[in-house]
Amino acid sequence: MTRAELQQVKLRFGIIGNNEALMRAIDIAIQVAPTDLSVLITGESGVGKESFPQIIHQYSKRKHGKYIAVNCGAIPEGTIDSELFGHEKGAFTGAIGERSGYFGEAHGGTIFLDEVGELPLSTQARLLRVLESGEFIKVGSSKVEKTDVRIVAATNVNLTQAIANGRFREDLYYRLNTIPIQVPSLRERGEDISLLFRKFSSDFAEKYRMPAIQLTEEARHLLQSYSWPGNVRQLKNITEQISIIETRREIDAPILKTYLPMPLNVSHLPALLGTKEAQSFESEREILYQILFDLRKDVTELKKLVHNIMAERAGGVVNAPMQTDAVPTIIHTAVRPAAPVQPVDDDIQDTEEYVEESLALDENEKETIRKALEKHHGKRKAAAQDLKISERTLYRKIKEYGLY
Repeated sequence: MTRAELQQVKLRFGIIGNNEALMRAIDIAIQVAPTDLSVLITGESGVGKESFPQIIHQYSKRKHGKYIAVNCGAIPEGTIDSELFGHEKGAFTGAIGERSGYFGEAHGGTIFLDEVGELPLSTQARLLRVLESGEFIKVGSSKVEKTDVRIVAATNVNLTQAIANGRFREDLYYRLNTIPIQVPSLRERGEDISLLFRKFSSDFAEKYRMPAIQLTEEARHLLQSYSWPGNVRQLKNITEQISIIETRREIDAPILKTYLPMPLNVSHLPALLGTKEAQSFESEREILYQILFDLRKDVTELKKLVHNIMAERAGGVVNAPMQTDAVPTIIHTAVRPAAPVQPVDDDIQDTEEYVEESLALDENEKETIRKALEKHHGKRKAAAQDLKISERTLYRKIKEYGLY
């Protein structure tokens, strides 16, 4: 199909953008439409997968038949079979009459099963039979019925992983995935983001009878660099929010930033976790290593504090002498006398061994932290400095002991 023809299809179905992956997905949908092959559309939530089954239906020989879209994830498991395949009168409590399900209603047309990955395994077996032979049985019936439908399915679930976890039938996957169509995420579509923003801002300007909002150059760069976890749906919602709330029609980067939720991704984890120096992580494994390293360091600091307090109270010898002003007197009074602590060898590096017995003093630790917080009127930073631990460790301990 030529570029001009693809543009006509996009115009007809309200698809905005010139991304190559998007154009490829549209092209495949049009090519497969005249056949009766089943199609599986994959992509993240909010990318606009629902447009593609409509393209397939309208360019097929079934275009004059019914087109029924079913959100499989929105139907309770107990009623999904009845909704899809129908039921006989008295088949279950509340079945006061016979019902023709979606597969019966869509005879001669197309049925779109959105969120197909959410189907229960029992329903998947019924769906497989429809795909293989066009046969189904209503709930509460023993009569085999026939239907002639084109099935197009969509999911944002990784079905390969779902198969490995036993949540999706492998034979059904291959039946549905005769022709795969992958819809790209918004963050992969580059300049399409600005095109979509302009289209949405124009639509909302017309809807709410106000001038359309526009972005400064800096704001446009911010828009395109954002990761858009909610894809096109999120972009549309944010554009509507800005159109209604902001009185200024020119939106700069600081204003736009207030509408963009900060996604939890690799580049932001160091700051969110309180790492002292900004670092760049190449993999999730490196992040985990850094987190574990920081946690070990913080736990070591707290262990040393408790160990030193115990040693001082018991008159023992400690490996690292504690400064006289390191812990306030009010904290010392919170620690009950304990048995003398054996001196710690300088060569022992493993803190897990040399202060293991100190961990049994949870109540002492809790009281120590509580007294420090009282002294500093709940100011965690000051309390953490007095306790010689990081503020993050103190916060974790406050949560652990319920010291709110």
